[in-house]
Amino acid sequence: MSGGFRSRSRHASASTRKDRRSPAERTRQRQGKRDVNSLGVDPARSIAYRVLRKVHGEGAYANLVLPRLLRDQRLNQRDAAFATEITYGTLRAEGTLDRIIEHCSSRPLERIDSGVLDAVRLGAYQLLYTRVDAHAAVDTSVTMAGSVGGASVRGFANAILREISRHDTAWWLSTLRPEGEIAGIAFEHSHPRWIADSFSRVLGLQELSLALAEDSQRPITHLVARPGELSAEELAMISGGEVGKYSPYAVYLPQGDPGRLEPVREGMAAVQDEGSQLIAQAVVAAPVTGGDQGRWLDLCAGPGGKAALMGALARIDGAHLDAVELSEHRSQLIRQTVRDLPVSVHTADGRDPGLTPGFDRILVDAPCSGLGALRRRPEARWRKQESDIEDLVRLQKQLVDSAAKLLKPGGVLGYSTCSPDLRETRGVVDWLLGEHPELREDNAQSLMPEAMHQLGDHLSVQMWPHRHGTDAMFFALLRREK
Repeated sequence: MSGGFRSRSRHASASTRKDRRSPAERTRQRQGKRDVNSLGVDPARSIAYRVLRKVHGEGAYANLVLPRLLRDQRLNQRDAAFATEITYGTLRAEGTLDRIIEHCSSRPLERIDSGVLDAVRLGAYQLLYTRVDAHAAVDTSVTMAGSVGGASVRGFANAILREISRHDTAWWLSTLRPEGEIAGIAFEHSHPRWIADSFSRVLGLQELSLALAEDSQRPITHLVARPGELSAEELAMISGGEVGKYSPYAVYLPQGDPGRLEPVREGMAAVQDEGSQLIAQAVVAAPVTGGDQGRWLDLCAGPGGKAALMGALARIDGAHLDAVELSEHRSQLIRQTVRDLPVSVHTADGRDPGLTPGFDRILVDAPCSGLGALRRRPEARWRKQESDIEDLVRLQKQLVDSAAKLLKPGGVLGYSTCSPDLRETRGVVDWLLGEHPELREDNAQSLMPEAMHQLGDHLSVQMWPHRHGTDAMFFALLRREK
């Protein structure tokens, strides 16, 4: 480990740094300010509304759009926090809000202009889930609705929000609660019923409310210190964070922009969920029968976080990691991330990557539904469809089948997904064991920290936000016996 942090480059002070934006970028920022101010309400609510419109109208991701708008508008800390709360909160609670709005509306939801609906959603969220004064919540939302839909919709929006304001959140949740225990829990915590069903098959009903409630909490940022360059203790001191509970490289960053941290800018640290860190470490730590020859493989390497951690550990162990990524653009991003590590990045299809078999260690961090990371993208729960699962499972099976053929006798294969759905987790593992009798399942839980409990009823590992503070990551370990 390094004895202390030292910057690899010099940076100009803020007083001498030039404005490096292009004329087009400066024009866009000025236009953005005009757009935000054109709604006739305060900047925080204007920004929240603009984010909702981009999410619903353009398919954008709120966690990418909102920070950019906040930087452009240079809101103070209090207003930025308020904009963040009502933006993410409205998106997370969208399903429940829509049910209440439709109950109070004189027309079906699908007949309400989408721009007007987003303004009403913001007002409804403030009324039901914040301490914002009811008059302010209604008045500002009606103003926004009128600015995008004309004077004729002001009365329509006002009537809905006034009706919502007549009762508290508990009354609405009780009155509109659907029949059935799972359906009721899903409505209360604003999740699609099919996701609640999926979680309940793993957790049972006893913990379902806890799991869904945690999905609606903003997660703290997890950082990873690159092994061999920076310790978690050093990173915690630099960042003002706290050393992680489970991973020896993890640091919890409760607030602040990680992109502004010097170790992150210099590539000595990165943002990575602690669960992902544990999986990469487990693949590297698992015993290999017959000795480790130093041939490691990350078969689905994008976006590169696990490849970077495995690559750093490979450098310490004198090993080499091959990383496969289908997209050329993402391959280039991975190359930038692992540029000084013993990692070769291949732009190829993991189902047939064209690599020579005989790898000691293989990680298949497969493309999945992402149900385990719903808290990180507030709009994700409403975009995902259960019909997507079948195609994803088919791809996951093809990838692990490819990996099994690349594994040497005595080698280990780690399979992971950021999803707790049984079809994507145990279903794929059990299928693989049936297809490849030369494989057997090892005890993946034995590779987790002793302090980590309640990892599931199988040899595999199922993490949960409400139990472990990580994403709902799944991990199984298989060994080729012959």
